[in-house]
Amino acid sequence: MKRATQLTALAGVAALALAACGQAPDEEGTGGGNSAASDFKPCIVSDQGGFDDKSFNQLSYEGVVQAAEELGVEAVDVQSQSESDFKPNMQSLVDQNCDAIVGVGFALSATTIESANANPEIDYILVDDAADADFDGETDADNIKPLLYDTAQAAFLAGYLAAGYSETGKVGTFGGQPFPTVTIFMDGFKQGVEYYNETKGEKVEVVGYTGGEDGSFTGGFEANETAKTTAQNIIDQGVDVLLPVGGPIYQSAIAAIQDSGRDIALIGVDADFYETDPSTQPYVLTSILKKMDVSTYEAVLASGQDEFDTEPYVGTLENGGVDIAPLHNFEDKVDAALVDEVNELRDQIIAGEVEVTSYLAK
Repeated sequence: MKRATQLTALAGVAALALAACGQAPDEEGTGGGNSAASDFKPCIVSDQGGFDDKSFNQLSYEGVVQAAEELGVEAVDVQSQSESDFKPNMQSLVDQNCDAIVGVGFALSATTIESANANPEIDYILVDDAADADFDGETDADNIKPLLYDTAQAAFLAGYLAAGYSETGKVGTFGGQPFPTVTIFMDGFKQGVEYYNETKGEKVEVVGYTGGEDGSFTGGFEANETAKTTAQNIIDQGVDVLLPVGGPIYQSAIAAIQDSGRDIALIGVDADFYETDPSTQPYVLTSILKKMDVSTYEAVLASGQDEFDTEPYVGTLENGGVDIAPLHNFEDKVDAALVDEVNELRDQIIAGEVEVTSYLAK
């Protein structure tokens, strides 16, 4: 198996650059068929959200299952209820002789690095983290493939769309915790609104986030009263578009929208909420997509076919790893000219004509 780690990053609170992005994921699969050994065992461990979070845990799980089915083997999964479950859950997969282990989310980074160094014969796939705890620009184990997503690019489109859709001139966002994988959405969203204002001469305001750790955060990733109150505080400031970033906290945001009695559009994250959670359909303007199912599928399939490599994959608008979802029920509510502008903006970002800054930008 190839073990060529090519992550050349300068990571910190403000910046991380990658020298190489992985190849674009193939939406239709590579057609590898049942070429894996019959005893190949792909495994996955969730973070606290669980595999039914309608978001990144669920997408990653679906990618593993798809790869296992194509390889003709059974996938093994284990769910974490709290951070204290990470190490024992990971070790349980090692003890079951897993050949490839997917750790879902940055919270599992330290556990994944530790386990990978202790078990160099296992292929590890880490979703949403560079596995570079010492920030020296290299993955901290030779057998980890990081799967990363420059969601700021897609969030930029969502911010521009939200600003053009808003009638109150105020849009809002809040997050679970101020980790880079959370704030990258909020940063891109804010940049998109600012670009709209710059090009249109408008003054649409972003409520709930001014940059970095300066914003509204719930302190966790649970749908609870704290998340609902956080959403309500932003709604009370007059926003008519709301972007909650952090897995299930969108459910609390919808509860706050319902209580407000106002017409407020929601923007989903990670998955297309319209598809994964039908209860959101009356509220979802669009979703900021991280195609973790595709990239996870590709990585597990490569491991099963003895073609695993540790080159970091970075999803972008250009390679299809990130994007925004269709407008679905909001198609008739959004001006066609605004839709055309968003599509043109996507092309401009891909061409490098419009710059979106993030800790994953080259």
